[in-house]
Amino acid sequence: MTLTVIQHVLTRLQEIGISDVFGVPGDFAFPVNDAICRQPGMRWIGCANELNAAYAADGYARIKGVAALSTTYGVGELSALAGVAGAYAERLPIFHLVGTPRMAVQRARAIVHHTLGTGEYDLFRRMSEPVVCAHAVMTPQNVAYETERLIAEALYHLRPVYMAFPADLANQPVVSRASPVPLPQSDPTQLAAATRAVVAALEDAETACLLPGLIVARLGAGDRLQRLVDASGLPFATMFHDKTVLDEQQSSYAGMYDGALMNKDVQSFVEGRDRIVTVGTLMTDFNTGSFTANLDPKRTIAIDHHSVSVDGHTYPSVELGDVLDALTAAMAKRDWPRISAGSLGPMVGEGDAPITAEALYPRWAAFIRPGDIVVAETGTASMGLGFARMPSGANFYNQTLWGAIGWATPAAVGAALADPTRRTVLITGEGSHQLTVQELGLFGQLGLKPVVFVLNNDGYLIERLLCKDPEISYNDIAPWRYTELPHAFGCDGWTVARVATCADFDAALTAAAEANSGAYIEVVTGRYEASPLSLKLSEKMKQAAEG
Repeated sequence: MTLTVIQHVLTRLQEIGISDVFGVPGDFAFPVNDAICRQPGMRWIGCANELNAAYAADGYARIKGVAALSTTYGVGELSALAGVAGAYAERLPIFHLVGTPRMAVQRARAIVHHTLGTGEYDLFRRMSEPVVCAHAVMTPQNVAYETERLIAEALYHLRPVYMAFPADLANQPVVSRASPVPLPQSDPTQLAAATRAVVAALEDAETACLLPGLIVARLGAGDRLQRLVDASGLPFATMFHDKTVLDEQQSSYAGMYDGALMNKDVQSFVEGRDRIVTVGTLMTDFNTGSFTANLDPKRTIAIDHHSVSVDGHTYPSVELGDVLDALTAAMAKRDWPRISAGSLGPMVGEGDAPITAEALYPRWAAFIRPGDIVVAETGTASMGLGFARMPSGANFYNQTLWGAIGWATPAAVGAALADPTRRTVLITGEGSHQLTVQELGLFGQLGLKPVVFVLNNDGYLIERLLCKDPEISYNDIAPWRYTELPHAFGCDGWTVARVATCADFDAALTAAAEANSGAYIEVVTGRYEASPLSLKLSEKMKQAAEG
């Protein structure tokens, strides 16, 4: 049977692991929407708005490695653009399927709805160019080739791509064929030379450690990196953006490295090594403790996505996963000096005592169990829980670089859909929750059973810490009745609680752990109960602003 343009694309997306498409329908996109609903083995996941759909696709891609988003032309795609930009920053391959007006309308420069009334029909696609790595208008003549090209671009760059489907072409039969584009391969000569250089540098070192980064996770190369750790005996630390790239319960784990802001023992350990091997690590402000990390370039070996740098020489055209495999085969195991990773302190507070930061984060850490998917909103909550040592198999996700308010709630939906066999734990602040709260409805509609924690500290705490006047009015938000939201959004039968004391919090945690349903817990703290990292980071950023 000859496939249509959209059927061909959907079939190829299924073949690379996408079984759900997040989106909001629209008349220009009806051919795309209809095809998704009718595609065997694929589900349409309708979100409350396009921004939420993009965030849900972001969360899905963190688990599955790829995701798809569907919007209509103009109003829909622009609503999703901030979420697509976040996926670009966070290295997530998302296929953005945009339904556009018929080609006859475009050629006539007709003034139709969802346009600016100028007759320009390439304008919104051009707006998306900075936040996608490739784009194409899909036609019967080019769809086979362009689909393979865009898949290759998305997987090579780990970035979103833009696929436009004119309404009159989406259901036309494909008239050409193309072979799948092969995944990038390392240059054998460069790979051998890079491997020799890394092995020689480490053989000359008395001390060394790894700093694995999120590119490892995006490539699905965690198992390959773990084999290198096992074969070489190398210890490792992780930076904030890279948390749980490797299992944190193993003896090789030294702890969280955040420059000079936190964990002085880990800082001394990492920065004092003869050799520091970064593996797919991004040196962002939040990853480096507001640029307080002091990694000597002369002692640093950088294994990047498509290259390796050692002692001032760069070896191009080598793929990260291939480098890990080659090093695993080439390195002898050594008893490298290491330190033991710490975690948060003991749980404090009992009875009617209020929930302080010291009482909150150790309790959350103890609640996480092996295999959990933890989605934590950027802000004080994630900065507190991020320094807890995660149990084996648990993954901690945070939008550290893009840092968009409201990301976590829809991202948790996407993550839960991507792997419903695991428990999803969402931890978000009430300010962020208000932006994208509608997607609670998807949890209920799809029968998902997450545990949702909403930290209510009476406003935007991270903003209060960063701005000059903490009590200024723009840090105040509407006082919602959060525990009424699950019922309002159709999450029937959920375990729901509002807690403001340690005893009530303990009881709610027990109930959530034992529940056979979803759980929703509003955790009320004082206005300035902040995690240690958020306090130190705000102090550092204020100093930088004043200096």
